[in-house]
Amino acid sequence: MSKRNDIDTLRNLSGDIWNVAVDEHQAGFLKRRDLLKYAALIGLTGFAASHGLVGSGVARAAGAGGTVRVGLGQPTKAIDPVSITDPASIGVISQVGEYLILDDPKDGLQPKLALSWEADETASRWTFKLRPGVKFHDGRTVTAKDVVASFERLVDPASGSSALSAYKGILSKGGAKVVDDETIAFDLDGPNSNFPFYVSSDVYNAVILPADYAGDFEKNFNGTGPFKLESFRPKQGASFVRNPDYWGDKALPDRVEIKFFDDEQAQVLALQAGQLDVIPSTTRLELAIEGNPNFKLLSVQASSHDEVHLRTDQAPFTDKRIRRALALTIDREAVVKGLLKGRAIVGNDTPFAPIFPSADPSVPQRKQDIAEAKRLLGEAGVPNGFPVTLTTERAYDIPDYAVIIQNFARKAGIDIKLNVLPQDAYYGSAKFGSSPWLDSNLGITDFGHRGTPDIFLNATLKSSGAWNAAHFNNPAYDGLLLEYGKARDLQAQRLAAGRIQTLLLDETPLIISYFSQYSRIVSSKVEGVRFTAISHLLLDRVTFAQA
Repeated sequence: MSKRNDIDTLRNLSGDIWNVAVDEHQAGFLKRRDLLKYAALIGLTGFAASHGLVGSGVARAAGAGGTVRVGLGQPTKAIDPVSITDPASIGVISQVGEYLILDDPKDGLQPKLALSWEADETASRWTFKLRPGVKFHDGRTVTAKDVVASFERLVDPASGSSALSAYKGILSKGGAKVVDDETIAFDLDGPNSNFPFYVSSDVYNAVILPADYAGDFEKNFNGTGPFKLESFRPKQGASFVRNPDYWGDKALPDRVEIKFFDDEQAQVLALQAGQLDVIPSTTRLELAIEGNPNFKLLSVQASSHDEVHLRTDQAPFTDKRIRRALALTIDREAVVKGLLKGRAIVGNDTPFAPIFPSADPSVPQRKQDIAEAKRLLGEAGVPNGFPVTLTTERAYDIPDYAVIIQNFARKAGIDIKLNVLPQDAYYGSAKFGSSPWLDSNLGITDFGHRGTPDIFLNATLKSSGAWNAAHFNNPAYDGLLLEYGKARDLQAQRLAAGRIQTLLLDETPLIISYFSQYSRIVSSKVEGVRFTAISHLLLDRVTFAQA
C-alpha cells in the first residue's frame, strides 16, 4: 500500500479528533509509536491490534516452564491493592492482579480486562466494555459490578485507599455506574481527555477485585492474573503458579518465587550466587554487575523524577526571582551524566517529560546561568545569597542529589543546610501540618512514573492538590489546567501544555532537572522479563536459555 493510501486508511478509522493526530503524524510532528499510543487512548483498540500492539495466540516458546526467582525489598505493610504504595507490593500484585488497561512502556495503553473505551463529546463521560468470560481465581466471573465496586472503594475516603490523591477532582463516589453486566460508565467531576490512564496500571491501586472484597488480600490473592497463589509467608516471600484458567495466553513459566530482602546488597549477592533471576536496580547495584556477562541491565525511559519544591508562601521563596535563581544554579546535563550515569533525560522544571506527546518541545530549555542567578538575587534584595534548609528522604540517589544542589547553589551565594530523614519520618502522615514532605521550606521528593502528566499537574501544583508541597496557589495555572483537561486532540493539548510550561518556568514552584530511566537487573539466562516504570513486574512471558 502506498503512503498516501495508508494515510487515507488511517483517516477512515474515526472522526475529527483522530484525524488531527493523523495530520500531525503525516507532517512529522508525531512519531508512529506515539500515533499508535494515541489510538489506544481514544479507544481505537482494533487499530492497535491490527498493528501488532495487542498480542494473541502466542505459541508456547522454547525454554518455557521452570521457576522465575525474584528478589524484592520488604513490603512496608500488609499487601492490599487498595492501600499499597511500595515497589515490592506492586511487584507482588503484578502476578495475580490486573487492570482495565495496561500502560505498556513500549506501546502505551493496552486492553486488559477492558476490551474498548470511548468518551462522549465533552470527555466528561467515559464508557468501557469488559472482556467477556474473565474469571477471578476463585472461579467467579468478572462483571461490571466488580469494576464499579473496585473504583467506588478507591475513591472512598473511609477505605484507606492510596489512590485518593490521584482521583481527587477527577472521579468521586457515585461516579462509576453499571450500565449492564459488561459495560461501565464513568461520570467524571470534569472533562478529562486522558481519563483512560486513570483506570490503567498507572494508578497501581486500580486492580479489579471482587465486589465483596473485604480487605483480606493476603489470605488468597484473589485476582484475574496469569498466576495464582501457591503460598505466602509474611516478611519472607510468596510463590505463585500458572493459572490454567487465565483468559489470555497462558503463562510460560510454571512458577514465580518471590523472596523479600531487608537490604539491596543481600539481593545482589543472591543474584551473583545464582539464587535469583531478577532484582530491582539502583546505581550502586549496577556498578556491582557492570561488565559481568552473567547479568544484564534492562531499562525503560520513564517520567519518574525527583522533584524539588520551593514553598511559594514562605520566605525566602515568596519571591519568584529567588526561586528562579536557585533553579538557574543547577547544571542539569552534569547531573544526568554524573549522578545518573546518562540513564535519564534533562528536565525543564515542569512535569511535562519529553516522553509525553502533549509536551510542547518549543518551550526554551532552562540551563545553568550563575551570572543571571546572582543578578536575580540582587534584584530581589539578597545580593549575597541567603541560608536555607533542604529537607529530604534517605532513599535512592536523593541524598547525593541534595549534595549536588547544595554545591551548585553555593556558587550564587545560597547556603543550603541538609536535613536528610528516614523515608517514614520524611513523609510523616502525608498530610499538611504533620509531614516534613508537605511542610518543609525546601525539599526533594521522588515521584514514580505515570503515563500522562495529569496526576503530577493536579496533585503537586493545583491549589487544592494533595501533594502540593510548594503550596502553589495560582488561579491562572488552575485555569490552564482546566483548559488542558478539556483538550480533545493532541494539537489542543500541546497548545495548553505550552502555556502551562511557560507559566511554571516563570513562577518556578518546582525544580525538575531530570526524568529517570527505570531498570531491573536480570540473569543473562533469562528472556522475556517485562516491567513498567512504576514497579509492575510482568513475568508471564519469561523463558530460560536452554543448557
